[in-house]
Amino acid sequence: MDVRESLLKATVKVFAEAGARGATTRRIAQEAGVNEVTLFRHFKSKDDLLECALRTLAELAADRKLPDIPADPVAELTEWARDHHRMLHKYRALIRKTMGEFEENPSLCACTCSATIKMTSDLADYLKTLQLRGLAHPGFNTHAAAAMLMGALFADAISRDAMPDRFPYSMKESVDLAMPLFFQAIGLTTRKKS
Repeated sequence: MDVRESLLKATVKVFAEAGARGATTRRIAQEAGVNEVTLFRHFKSKDDLLECALRTLAELAADRKLPDIPADPVAELTEWARDHHRMLHKYRALIRKTMGEFEENPSLCACTCSATIKMTSDLADYLKTLQLRGLAHPGFNTHAAAAMLMGALFADAISRDAMPDRFPYSMKESVDLAMPLFFQAIGLTTRKKS
């Protein structure tokens, strides 16, 4: 791992633990195993470093794509949902911090949320393709359906540890339980209608 990558990774970790104020350049440099002079050789300011780290992480998350042409929609959507759910859960502390600091640091929240916005749009496009191919009901709003699924995954992944009584099933089971309901709601079929 190169120095820049180490700094970005350290920034995500420290920000998730301490928020923007607590994520000092000294603390980030220590976490990355470098000194502050090295940090400032790579990034012009702390704000630049924070935004770059969050943008890089968001781009990685948004890189999880559904196929342009559905082959097995049930399997494709289920695996995609599992991946997204795991990613949200892994970075839940970071997401909570950026959302909690929205009023003070809206640009950091925008960086973090950009992945979800892109993924929701990609999901809506995939659902539209299912409609056009006769594999799902033609009448539903694909953006609303995508927002519904993304919201369910988000709520589970972000709040599971804060409200354990709300989730009397495992994390893995949550996706397995939610997806059949989603498939039913959109009228997903496994064959093309004539």
